[in-house]
Amino acid sequence: MNFRRLGVGSIALATASVLVLAGCASGSGGGGNASAPAAASAVITANGGEPQNPLVPTNTNETGGGKILDAIFAGLVYYEADGTPVNDLAESIDTTDSQTFTIKIKPGNTFTNGEPVDADSFINAWNFGALLSNAQLNSYFFEDIEGFSYDEDTQLTGLQKVDDTTFTVKLKEARSDFPLRLGYSAFYPLPASAFDADGKVVDTFGENPIGNGPYMLDGDGAWQHNVKIDLAVNPDYKGGRTPQNGGLSIVFYATQDAAYADLLSGNLDVLDAIPDANYSTFEADLGDRAINQPAAVFQSFTIPSDLTNFTKKDAFQHFQGDEGKLRRQALSMAINRQEITDVIFEGTRTPASDFTSPTIGGWSDTLTGAEVLAYNPDEAKKLWAEADAISPWSGTFQISYNSDGGHQGWVDAVANSIKNTLGIDAEGNPYPTFAEQRTLISKNKDGKREISSAFRTGWQADYPGLFNFLGPIYATNASSNDGDYSNPEFDKLLSEGAATSDPEEAKAKFQQAQEILLQDLPAIPLWYSNVTGGYGESVDNVEFDWHSVPLYYAITKTA
Repeated sequence: MNFRRLGVGSIALATASVLVLAGCASGSGGGGNASAPAAASAVITANGGEPQNPLVPTNTNETGGGKILDAIFAGLVYYEADGTPVNDLAESIDTTDSQTFTIKIKPGNTFTNGEPVDADSFINAWNFGALLSNAQLNSYFFEDIEGFSYDEDTQLTGLQKVDDTTFTVKLKEARSDFPLRLGYSAFYPLPASAFDADGKVVDTFGENPIGNGPYMLDGDGAWQHNVKIDLAVNPDYKGGRTPQNGGLSIVFYATQDAAYADLLSGNLDVLDAIPDANYSTFEADLGDRAINQPAAVFQSFTIPSDLTNFTKKDAFQHFQGDEGKLRRQALSMAINRQEITDVIFEGTRTPASDFTSPTIGGWSDTLTGAEVLAYNPDEAKKLWAEADAISPWSGTFQISYNSDGGHQGWVDAVANSIKNTLGIDAEGNPYPTFAEQRTLISKNKDGKREISSAFRTGWQADYPGLFNFLGPIYATNASSNDGDYSNPEFDKLLSEGAATSDPEEAKAKFQQAQEILLQDLPAIPLWYSNVTGGYGESVDNVEFDWHSVPLYYAITKTA
């Protein structure tokens, strides 16, 4: 695969991992009231969750905040429903070697405060996100750019301004999928007013961010913490995601049950997560307004690998070294994934056979070592006994999860499967909110993680490529590597796969890297998720995209 000039259409043709959806929504694109005229001023209500952090693109790596950022910012590219990348602010992305890229920005775009979106908007935002001292959760995404360092504060020397609307990006080595990554929120631009004299984002910016996307915060007080955030249409947005409605109100529900009840009663327009108790009935409840389609979403739970940064080391003492490898394999084989997906999820999940997603090009269900993901109670007991011979097990195995995400049902089922197979105490460990759990998992100001048990993890892809399911989560020092896993051989294969311009070679390298993960099990893969949701009778043109998020800008609503 050779990258030459990457315009609007050519990025999708050139990328190694092109998404193909395996199914469609029950009512995707359909309407609740097709005969009634749409009201351009009607506000769309949708479910969401309180963001973990203030809304700074380089410091947001979870879905609650990401959903909002994608609405209020525009990047160089965006992704269509099927994952096809389309130029948004980029006029062109050129390269002759997949290492140095020349990016031209469309002129005339502005932030909502009137500042121009120019080359400096990207260079300053990316440099801020990459600096070690800024401790940004998405800093990993700048790792491939020349000048990035995990050891000291250095500017991204690979970023060079050519003129007001042109800049170049030089990578440390070739990365053939680099243009595909540029639709992710870490690469969004920021206005000059976001920074202080030292180039740091001012503390107040994340509470009232100034973006350049289809929507903008609807005045002072638009973000009511733990309640909702109200977004108005940005009249100056010129890209391909022009809103067909009058705004967006994202409500932060404490439970999915409450959100589903509001959908049924007409108090919510769009829901992107059905409670597990309603999996067997939601399609009958909603008819052609029900959504059930494959999405680039992967579910797992993580047991920390390197305890250096964990304050509760004793909680994980049985999961290190040879003993830990045996116990991880035993736990994985003790989980009856098929039964859980059939009973708890009513067929809206598929047992995992790797660490990625069947909706992504290059996925495989024939990896060497994948048998560790199959339910095998006899082998699980055998491996657990071998681990006990090294150091006898004591205590209760716990899986932490957030209660506001509808996870209790499957966590309890997984814990019971482990308990019944291995004969140990196992249970869920709930936290009230996603933000509370993420605070314990993420590093604190001292660089330490305070979580004290295995914890629910999952991945909703940032961009439609195999690398995105592997690099950000399991590469050494990666931004979402919450278990601090590190394996040099895995890193090497990952880097080789990302550097090659041959799609088949890249696929082979990524599959070999996954076979290392199947040996080490830094996370226990569980299943792939369908996006299950629905919409109300007053909205039309509802479509969920490749990674399970509704295309809010396309939704219309009757008066």
